[in-house]
Amino acid sequence: MSEQSSESARQAIVPDTSAGRRFDAVVAELFPEYSRSRLTEWIKSGNVLLDGAQARPRDPLRGGEAVTLNVVLDTQTDAQPEDIPLDVLFEDEHLLVINKPVGLVVHPGAGNHRDPSVAVLPRAGIVHRLDKDTSGVMVVARTLEAQTALVEQLAARDVHRQYLAIVMGALVAGGTADAPIDRHPRDRLKMGVREDGKEAITHYRLRERFRAHTALECRLETGRTHQIRVHMAHIRHPIVGDPLYGGALKLPKGASEELVAALRGFKRQALHAETLEFVHPITGEQVRNTAPVPADMLHLMKVLREDSAAFAERERDRW
Repeated sequence: MSEQSSESARQAIVPDTSAGRRFDAVVAELFPEYSRSRLTEWIKSGNVLLDGAQARPRDPLRGGEAVTLNVVLDTQTDAQPEDIPLDVLFEDEHLLVINKPVGLVVHPGAGNHRDPSVAVLPRAGIVHRLDKDTSGVMVVARTLEAQTALVEQLAARDVHRQYLAIVMGALVAGGTADAPIDRHPRDRLKMGVREDGKEAITHYRLRERFRAHTALECRLETGRTHQIRVHMAHIRHPIVGDPLYGGALKLPKGASEELVAALRGFKRQALHAETLEFVHPITGEQVRNTAPVPADMLHLMKVLREDSAAFAERERDRW
């Protein structure tokens, strides 16, 4: 459920050089702080007027017309903000970068307790989301201008998003998972690789190789829901602990008691958003933030490392 709030009307004059061009294209240039899709919606709803009258997005212009923009934003009313301490990696008046802990749900009200003004932004300033049990770095916009610019960077694939994933199986090399993703045809809680899905590309390379597991550095080229989780399962190396895509627990032969306990006790996907880099939407400077690997994943990697070393020593003793 949402309510609508309006800002005061804004006006601009169509340049003579825009004669013959489409109304929606010119409006996007006159008001660049708003996305073209949002402006098109406002044109269709009558919130963008041409010489005081409603026009269609495709209508040609002659130049010199007056454009009136009445900004209408959705204010979320059903998502209540939670007063949760945040691990802030970077913040200014335009945006906020946080290290999201495991278990925190990124809903439209996230961040409101720090800055109530974001309540009037679409999706309350959320630019991209992390699953509840995925930890790591994410950015929230504090202004519509910043949100629009960051969403456009994501769409243009100009944002560097790097994850750490611990997967089943000992990979010997990195690679690229290029497989379209969409909603699972039967289980609506899951996504899946589908021929008619949306383009989805994940690049991955080895960070550390264990006896029967691998720590991967994954880079998103696209950003579909559950993308890394789906792609890792698709290449038959599901993420450890993943309740949706991980399948049955598989214990390495001869695993130590400590490793068995660590694997049985890991109840969430071993996935961490490690690094986020983008161009600041206002200053134009590069913003790069890295979130430290959480303790549960560090412990799991330590136990996997020790198990691999012990197994290698046993093999040497055999020969």
